[in-house]
Amino acid sequence: MFEDTYRIPAGERRTIGPFLGKTRVAYFSMEIALHPDMHTYSGGLGVLAGDTARSAGDLELPMVFVTLVSSQGYLRQTLDDSGWQDSTPDPWSPEQFASPLRAKIALPINGREVWIQPWLHVLRSPIGHDLPVILLDTDLPENDPRDREITHHLYGGGSEYRLRQEIVLGIGGLRLLSALGFSRINTYHMNEGHAALLALDLLRRYPRPPDQIRDLDLKYDVGPVRDMCIFTTHTPIEAGHDAFSYDLVEELLPNYIEPDQLHLLCGQDKLNMTRLALTLSGFVNGVAQRHARTTREMFPGYRIRAITNGVHLPTWAHPAFARLYNEHYPSWGLEPEALTQADQLPGTLIWDAHAEAREDLIRMVAEHCGVELDPTRPIIGYARRMTSYKRPELLFTDLERLRAINRRYPFQVVLAGKAHHRDDEGKRHIQNIYGHMRELADEIPVAFIPNYEAGVASKLVPGVDVWLNTPVPPMEASGTSGMKAALNGVLNLSVLDGWWIEACLDGVNGWAIGEDSGNGAARACAEDLYAKLEQAVLPLFHTDRDAWIRMMKQAICKIAPVFNSQRMMQRYASEAYMPLTRT
Repeated sequence: MFEDTYRIPAGERRTIGPFLGKTRVAYFSMEIALHPDMHTYSGGLGVLAGDTARSAGDLELPMVFVTLVSSQGYLRQTLDDSGWQDSTPDPWSPEQFASPLRAKIALPINGREVWIQPWLHVLRSPIGHDLPVILLDTDLPENDPRDREITHHLYGGGSEYRLRQEIVLGIGGLRLLSALGFSRINTYHMNEGHAALLALDLLRRYPRPPDQIRDLDLKYDVGPVRDMCIFTTHTPIEAGHDAFSYDLVEELLPNYIEPDQLHLLCGQDKLNMTRLALTLSGFVNGVAQRHARTTREMFPGYRIRAITNGVHLPTWAHPAFARLYNEHYPSWGLEPEALTQADQLPGTLIWDAHAEAREDLIRMVAEHCGVELDPTRPIIGYARRMTSYKRPELLFTDLERLRAINRRYPFQVVLAGKAHHRDDEGKRHIQNIYGHMRELADEIPVAFIPNYEAGVASKLVPGVDVWLNTPVPPMEASGTSGMKAALNGVLNLSVLDGWWIEACLDGVNGWAIGEDSGNGAARACAEDLYAKLEQAVLPLFHTDRDAWIRMMKQAICKIAPVFNSQRMMQRYASEAYMPLTRT
């Protein structure tokens, strides 16, 4: 679980020197989840980056991670009595977790010199080695007030603000690594398209001889850049790919690169960051097998491989399960395959560990929501970004049907999740859920935990009995919360999308909702959800505890050894970070 060991002890200053000579790979991500009190993440993309860093440390990979300091965080969610979300800044104190470094660089943006200072956060692996994380900060007295705010708000503002951030991350981050003395980096891994401008900055260093250029040709040699760049895309939705008007690009980066060259690299209409990264990367991957297939359909002509995401098991195991695994499988943190034997554990030990996790969740719900959960009823959990394609209200499609199911097999529900501050439709989903809660209050306990973040997730995910996921397929790129649930013996009840297609053995280690049709028919999906709850999930919990525990064991031993970030990073190291393997 997350620990306060990431805080800097009083009086200690950390330096970059020990990392300079050995680092070969730089990983760029707009967000990264390192500690609940470091508000440098918004959701799954950042949590994945944090787990990536932890496994890189465990495996002693020679990496540095680069992100924005996001000193005002993503958003702090407060909900009024109707459930309407109010979003306020969520500031944190970098000096408690990071040391300012003396190197600075200046970057021209919109005709002004923007200075960038790095902070160093050292991520310490108890089984590996220290790993550097560079946090980029423009809140400096020498900057114009408008530029001091560039690294304040994660995903804040409009297109101009976002492009400024991506200039700082991609171009500024690349140049700061050089200024800091990282002279031996030969691989740049872009986690999503936000950092794609680093590849463009690299390209400008490789002009082609004039006598080799014909009309409509690129004036730069893409070969060396592709040899250095790795791109992981996470977004199967067209609207989720950042695209900026060329007028805005020219306004913020005047004379940076010839417009005709941008059109060749990024598309004729707009600077599409995903297309830029695809064009300039020698290795491209999606984050699940189905997601890679979907991405190939969106961007035909590119070779897009699949490396399915994973989670960092020691971080996401509830302390009760961590103690159990430590006692029986001491190497499980570094060698997750040890958990293939978890089905041999006595059922009483599995259930006792789960009961401890449930108690922690029941206590948290009482403290945060004032809702008293019933320890005898199964708990269905749902927590993710509140947006329409994830269908957060699918469970509540037919309240009368829910009541009828509950009369036969009582259950309770715990939900959580933030809507983006500009997503009014997502906010309405939360407000509607509050309405459903009120309508069901006399029969079905339902709680919504506000301000969902990693600290809440560390109790919510392992504390439920069933983990529900209901996206419109194929819009779930991967989804990792269900992996965390399975590690703790929680059974997934999920639409066949993202990673779950690869893991699901229906009725063995969890349950599938609906057919893998990809048509997203909500009513049919809801009907199948209700049928699974009434005919399989809830009867098993209430009438055959031994069979339920056998499924818990199968969830652990068939999912955790595969869907973990150790396996994921070993694949990146062997397939993407070693240039000879890319051909």
